[in-house]
Amino acid sequence: MSTNVLADRATTAAPPREPRTTPRPGGLLWLSWRQSRTALWAIAVLVVTASATLLWLHFTVQSLMADLHRAECSDIASWSNAGCQGMVGPIIRRTSLYITWLQPVLVAVPLLIGMFLGAPMLAQEYERGTVRLAWTQSVSPLRWLTARIALPGLAVLAAGGVLAVLATWVWRADIGGRPFAFDPPFQGLTYPGLGVVPVAWSLFALALGLLVGQVLRRTVASVLATGVLLAVVHGLLRWNRASFYPSVRELVPHNVYFGQPTNAWLVDRGVVLQDGRWVSDQFCWDGDRTRGCEGVTNNWIEYHPVGHFVPIQLVETGILVALTVVALTVLFLRVRRDGNSLRATRRA
Repeated sequence: MSTNVLADRATTAAPPREPRTTPRPGGLLWLSWRQSRTALWAIAVLVVTASATLLWLHFTVQSLMADLHRAECSDIASWSNAGCQGMVGPIIRRTSLYITWLQPVLVAVPLLIGMFLGAPMLAQEYERGTVRLAWTQSVSPLRWLTARIALPGLAVLAAGGVLAVLATWVWRADIGGRPFAFDPPFQGLTYPGLGVVPVAWSLFALALGLLVGQVLRRTVASVLATGVLLAVVHGLLRWNRASFYPSVRELVPHNVYFGQPTNAWLVDRGVVLQDGRWVSDQFCWDGDRTRGCEGVTNNWIEYHPVGHFVPIQLVETGILVALTVVALTVLFLRVRRDGNSLRATRRA
């Protein structure tokens, strides 16, 4: 081979390599992910764990119930047999797991979201002063706030929806209509864990925590205040829940104390006096009025049948959505005011 050719190859400059550009996420959404990734990972772990437990519970109960039917032990009267007792026991233990452990955890999720995700999110920004740094980087306060709460809001919406759907499905398929557990839908920890209400509570808790954190601007104080306010709102809604939808009143025999249908919510009860007046039981327990209740032949009950469950939940969901919108509106107005104050200070 000619040396000239080798020389030409040696002296020929290699074409410059283009720098390798690896796409890297950036911007406000990436910053929001970085700042909230611990809480978001915690939400993901909670959803995966709770979902796996609910699915395991459903499929194991269904399998055990199939065995129960094959052994002709599905009738309650047969449960006194030793063989049937051994087959019913595992089902009762699994339904007890749902009522004793899973329900309280699912009901507590909105409270945890408000206190430990919503409240610290903005309170820490104000407490550390990083909010002012962000607003001086050519980012408007409203754009910063939108990006800051977008990912957590979507995560809460998705997590609440998944858990609510699975919990409602398992309750309807394995708990509510079965004789293995007593768990009426209007009961204390059952109602807030079913249907659309837990999703609405989660979003409201997040919005309330954000607003409280922006107002107080101290992390610990915001967490505690959010917990107290959520408890107050929950108490008020629970106190007025019976009035969210018209209840049913009907007469029952005097010797029947509970005459409401299965899974109905008994709101009030009383007696019908001889003069036709419908009075509560408390009226007859008053010493001065005991004689007026003599000769009573009928009782009356006021209740919400199970068919009222969805309408009552829709009313409560509407109230929570309205409160969420109000909280977010006030939050955005306050952040915009803070941004205007900061710009005025810099100009001065």
